[in-house]
Amino acid sequence: MQYEHILIRYGELALKKRNRGEFESQLVRNIKKSLKAHPKVQVERVYGRMYLVLNGEPYEQVEAKLKKVFGIHSFSPTRFLQTFDLEAIQHAALEAVLDVEPAPRTFKAIVKRPNKQFPHRSQEMNHLIGGYILRNTDDLKVDVHKPDVEVRVEIRVEGVFISCRTVRGMGGLPTGSSGKAMLMLSGGIDSPVAGWMTMKRGVRIEGVHFHSYPFTSERAKQKVIDLARILTQYSGGMKLHIVPFTEIQTQIRQHCPEHYTITIMRRFMMRITERLAQKHGALAIATGESLGQVASQTMESMYTINHVINTPVLRPVVAMDKEEIMTISRQIETYETSILPYEDCCTVFVPKSPVTRPKPEVAEKFEQVLDVERLVDEAVAAVESIWIDPVAEEPEHQDFF
Repeated sequence: MQYEHILIRYGELALKKRNRGEFESQLVRNIKKSLKAHPKVQVERVYGRMYLVLNGEPYEQVEAKLKKVFGIHSFSPTRFLQTFDLEAIQHAALEAVLDVEPAPRTFKAIVKRPNKQFPHRSQEMNHLIGGYILRNTDDLKVDVHKPDVEVRVEIRVEGVFISCRTVRGMGGLPTGSSGKAMLMLSGGIDSPVAGWMTMKRGVRIEGVHFHSYPFTSERAKQKVIDLARILTQYSGGMKLHIVPFTEIQTQIRQHCPEHYTITIMRRFMMRITERLAQKHGALAIATGESLGQVASQTMESMYTINHVINTPVLRPVVAMDKEEIMTISRQIETYETSILPYEDCCTVFVPKSPVTRPKPEVAEKFEQVLDVERLVDEAVAAVESIWIDPVAEEPEHQDFF
C-alpha cells in the first residue's frame, strides 16, 4: 500500500498548557529541518495531533528521519479519508489489515471520535469495523487483550485516519525548546551520550572540543567531528568549537605538581567553555561525567573543578554505570566511532596517581604560577568554529565571533 499520510502523536508534549503552542511550533520546525531532503512533504497541525502529507515522497525514507526527531512519541503510516461514509471507512480499514506483513492471525479495532458530529459512537464503531473485517476475511479472529495488530481509526473534523502500524519515536521534548548548552565533547563514549540525552530534554547543543596538536593527532580531531555529525542526525546541525589546548597543557605539565594536573586542566576547560557559552548565548554546560568513574569524576573533583565558573553544569549520565552508557551509545550509533584508538587531550598526559579528593584552595595555589587569564584569552581567541551538517561531507568553517 502506498501511504500518503503520517499521523504524529505527542507524548509529554501534550501535557503542556499555556506554552504548548510554542513547543508544537518548535517540533514543526525540527520536522521540516529533518525532512529538507524531501521538500514535497507538508506538515499540518491540528489540536493534539500533527500529520504529514507525503505528496509522493518515499515513506521509508521519511520514517527513518522521523525516528530521530525528539518530541515525537509515536507515528503511524495512515490511510486518510475525507469522506465520513461508513462503508468507505470499513473498506479502508479492511485494506489496511490486509496490507500488514506478516499476515496477522488476530486483531482489535480501536476507534477514537474527536469529531462528535459523526453519528456513530466509538464503541459502536469498534463493532461495525471489527464485524466487517471478520466477515471479509477467513483466518482472522478478534483478540482484545494481545492482538497481532491494532486497527486504529481516528475520526476527526478534517477527515478519517486509519492505521495498523505504530512506530515508536524518540519521545522527549523538541530540540531547541529548552534553550542552549555547550557540550564538552571528547572522543570517548560518555560525552556523545550526554549530548544526546541533553538534546532529548529540548536543549540545543554546541560542541566544545579541546585539541592538543601534536600531542593529539588530526585523526583524533576528525573522530570528534564524526561524532558531532552523528549527533546532528537528532538535531539537524550543530556548531563545533575546537579549542587549541597545547600551550595550556604544556604550561600545566611544566609548572604544576603531577597529581594535580588533571584537576587544573579540567578547571581551564571549564573556564574556556564558560567563555564560549557567554559568547554564544548558552545557559549551561553539559558534560559526560559519571560519578566515580575516574579520578576527575569524584564528588570532590567535580566541586573543585566547578569552583572556577558560575554557569550551571548538566550531567545527564552522572548516575549511570559504564554498561548503561554503552547501551545508549550503541543505540544512537556513536559507539563504533567512540572506540576508535585515537587519544584526546584528557588521556595523553594522565598522571600515575591523580588526586581523587582535590581541594579548591590547593588548586588555586598551584595555579598562581600560571598566567590564567592570558592563557584563557588566547585559547578563546584562537578557537576554530565549524558548522556540522548531518548530510554534508565536509564541515563548513564559519567565523562566529
